[in-house]
Amino acid sequence: MSKANSIKNLQQALSMELTACHQYQLHAAVLDDWGLDLLAAKMREEMQEELGHSEKYLERILFLKGNPALTLQKAPVRAESLADLFKSDLEDEKEAIEFYTAASQQAANDSDIGTRTLFESIVLDEEGHMAWLELQLDLIQRMGEPAYIAKHMSA
Repeated sequence: MSKANSIKNLQQALSMELTACHQYQLHAAVLDDWGLDLLAAKMREEMQEELGHSEKYLERILFLKGNPALTLQKAPVRAESLADLFKSDLEDEKEAIEFYTAASQQAANDSDIGTRTLFESIVLDEEGHMAWLELQLDLIQRMGEPAYIAKHMSA
């Protein structure tokens, strides 16, 4: 089993998940500022799930005797509208799915079943995120932003 490819891919995934965690944290704060407390709470749930993913990647790197670096892939960006918020997250989820799928295939080729299984299980979570984001964009388009907003605020 080649650990080098797995550690490299796990490190990139760790950076991607830490970035996602901070991106969702920023979204939650912005949504609270916009008065969309229910949607902000959902973003905090997503943040916690991404944090859990990062923890799994961190643990796997350590298991493989790697030296994890807790770095962000890119800086979080403040969205100017709900549609922009969901579109940017959707692109990030698609990027993660593509990378994690390729990383799982690389791990399988290297006979690293544990890493392959980890990437595959997280891809399934990311596909769920992707579907939710696509639904939100569809709802905004069908309902209009004002009606969508009214459904995501408690006041």
